[in-house]
Amino acid sequence: MSRAFVDEDASRDDEVPEIPLPLPPGARNYLTPEGALRLQGEFRGLLDSGRPALEAEIARLSASDDSADLDALSSARRRLATADRRIEYLGRMASLAEVVEPAGVGDRVVFGSTVRVREGGGTEASYRIVGVDESDPERGLLSWASPVARALMGRKPGDTALLHLPGGDRSLEILGIEHKERTGA
Repeated sequence: MSRAFVDEDASRDDEVPEIPLPLPPGARNYLTPEGALRLQGEFRGLLDSGRPALEAEIARLSASDDSADLDALSSARRRLATADRRIEYLGRMASLAEVVEPAGVGDRVVFGSTVRVREGGGTEASYRIVGVDESDPERGLLSWASPVARALMGRKPGDTALLHLPGGDRSLEILGIEHKERTGA
């Protein structure tokens, strides 16, 4: 069948599935204040400038008689679909958001804490417990829902957390905990 008889909007819906939420069922979307600001900025940027710019590009390319613009038009439509998916995802996560202010004191690992640990082999590492959308394991930012963060939460310096991972068990000795200062209101 010719592509001329296919409804492109319907096929695009099939190509772009909903982004699944990275939260356990029924969980809130805990965020640090910094993470909430960053995600809100991304959301506003997509709504205020990113999406309108893509719509303008699509309108310009659609009006063009140049056949070379067909590939660019297709690409712009894919980028708009991707932006729309991200906007929808950020909106859904915002509806579940709960900003957690840093504790500032205490001797236990809590959301927002930075934890210094020594692994079983003697290697030291530092992790900060953050929201799922803030996590970046390469930078030591671990989602509160990750196995490592869950094992560390509630522990204090001197404690050892035992992780049961698919690759084998791992122990983490907690060397120290830092709590970020409260942000002023």
